[in-house]
Amino acid sequence: MPPGNPGRLVRSLAALVLLSTAVLPAALELAGPSPFGSIGAPADRAVPPHSVQRADLHAVGVAPTVDIRRTGDPADRITLVLLGDGYTADQQDLFRQEADRAWRSLMEIEPFRSYQGFFNIRRVEVVSPVSGISEDESHDQKGATPLGMHFWCDGTARLLCADEAAAARYAGEGEGPQYLIALANSTEYGGAGGTGVTTLAGGSPDAGRIIQHEIGHTVGDLGDEYDSAPDDADYPNLALENADEMRRKQVKWWRWLGAQSPDGGGTVGAYRSANGIYRPTPDSVMRTLGGTYNLPSREAIIEQIYRRVGPTDSPLPPAGEVTGRPLLQARPLPLAGSRQLQVDWRVDGVPLDPQPADRGSLDTARLTVEPGRTVTVSAVVRDTTDWVRDEGFRDRYMTRTVSWTLRG
Repeated sequence: MPPGNPGRLVRSLAALVLLSTAVLPAALELAGPSPFGSIGAPADRAVPPHSVQRADLHAVGVAPTVDIRRTGDPADRITLVLLGDGYTADQQDLFRQEADRAWRSLMEIEPFRSYQGFFNIRRVEVVSPVSGISEDESHDQKGATPLGMHFWCDGTARLLCADEAAAARYAGEGEGPQYLIALANSTEYGGAGGTGVTTLAGGSPDAGRIIQHEIGHTVGDLGDEYDSAPDDADYPNLALENADEMRRKQVKWWRWLGAQSPDGGGTVGAYRSANGIYRPTPDSVMRTLGGTYNLPSREAIIEQIYRRVGPTDSPLPPAGEVTGRPLLQARPLPLAGSRQLQVDWRVDGVPLDPQPADRGSLDTARLTVEPGRTVTVSAVVRDTTDWVRDEGFRDRYMTRTVSWTLRG
């Protein structure tokens, strides 16, 4: 059992037991509903990933570490740390291939596709003395692999667990926020999400779809939307209220009611599952592997990203008083695609007209500043995505103002 999160594991186990005995619709059976459960008691979900067993981080494991994708300073990005377990020295190429497939699959689904510039990807090549992990109830190889990964976690066949303290030691303490993703050298179908280490079977044919679901638990704090999930509505994508009650109370995804679902499968509403809990849409990746995140879930993921990463890198030159007429760079973080963060330049609070063609920078040589006068030049960087409807959150976390003082 992973240390430090017993409440999460108990809830996941309940979901797994229910799912194993439920009669599922044929469409869900074919699509492969996640059997891994929403691991997360309310009191534990506030604990950020990688904070588990922090005292053990001083004893860093020895393994080659490779930055396979770096979009910015780790202090200003979220780093996804991919670790392998059960891969021998001769199987490290296999781990690299399966790790690449995992993170690339994650970056194929929105909103991760658009916000991939907010993430760095790091691979830790942990060499195991044995090939594979324990896949049966005997746990015959448990402890023999560096991360101790095994199926039948706490007696449940498809629940794939890892030693979180060991994973944290091998990952090391990063400069910024990290999420640990452990791949098991196995072709079995399984994984887990929502705790300090997200797990998946790296060799499973469904590995790419598994990580898309499981990372929803971990990054977005999302719950499972399938019928046999536990009747716990304390997640941003689950509710006890129907649509009318949401509007009246202004709770849950009330701002999204009536919006067209991204997959074209209807509108956002309150769809009652067999467990009595309401979900936003008829289907999503949190209900069926291979689906998409519905709009309330996308908003939840984006909000969690912005709770960890701001919309800009450090400005150049640093904010404050500057000399001469330098090029000012607000340095908004990049988005994938045509839409970028909005940058508005102001002089003493008045919008600059016209705005510079390159909205991310301003050549102050174009400004007229009278001798002896001091002006404040500001860049307001704002994420205007329509995947977020909580304007209070946008103002607080998704908007940043950088200011410089120029003297005439």
